[in-house]
Amino acid sequence: MAGAFLDALALVLLTIPIFYPVVLNLGYDPIWFGVMIVLVTQMGVISPPVGVNVYVVSGMDRAVPLQSVFKGALPYLAALVVAALLLLAFPQIVTVPTTWVK
Repeated sequence: MAGAFLDALALVLLTIPIFYPVVLNLGYDPIWFGVMIVLVTQMGVISPPVGVNVYVVSGMDRAVPLQSVFKGALPYLAALVVAALLLLAFPQIVTVPTTWVK
């Protein structure tokens, strides 16, 4: 979860040019890869120690302690982890709607 230490946009701009050709050569679906990148970057921006989105939410109301905001983000982090694991186990979930179009 490099997104915990780096901004999501910077992470995507640094890693996609390296990993995209590798993913294509390994035979993975590029749409699945894009969805996984979004999930992983979203996990990074809400996970400790440098969850950027958590700091933004904490800055909106200074009365709420940062620790409470991180605790509030944990269910969303868990949901993103479960979604990523489901997409790893069943990658066809991502492309089901595109198969209906044909």
